[in-house]
Amino acid sequence: MGSVIPYLFFPGNCEEALNFYTNVFGGEVTSLQRFGDANMPVEDDYKEKVMHAELKFNDTSLMFSDGAPHKGVTAGDNVHLNLSFTDEAEMKAIWDKLGEGGSVHMELQDTFWGAVFGQLEDKFGIRWMFNCLKG
Repeated sequence: MGSVIPYLFFPGNCEEALNFYTNVFGGEVTSLQRFGDANMPVEDDYKEKVMHAELKFNDTSLMFSDGAPHKGVTAGDNVHLNLSFTDEAEMKAIWDKLGEGGSVHMELQDTFWGAVFGQLEDKFGIRWMFNCLKG
């Protein structure tokens, strides 16, 4: 398995938060994609919102998003843990173990960014995001 990275979700003010944390921690924004950049339908007022961003500083990464347009963001429930994999079989094995007694929010599936991705909540209420780049 690669790394575990906190993924922070915001209720429409992600870019402001990203700028704030960049100012606090320094470092570099290494990735920034907006919903309008993706090859998928999205409401006009959400096209400029942040779909995904990553801030790297020291040996740490934080990921950011405004979240899906149709889902609200609740303070206290807006931090998920992203697991990065290089091996799909290993990812599936951990998916099965973490998912025991929990609930699947998004089945493992191929994505437009070239990865297999899924989300689940374990039996303790912790949200996990699984990402394995293909090839």
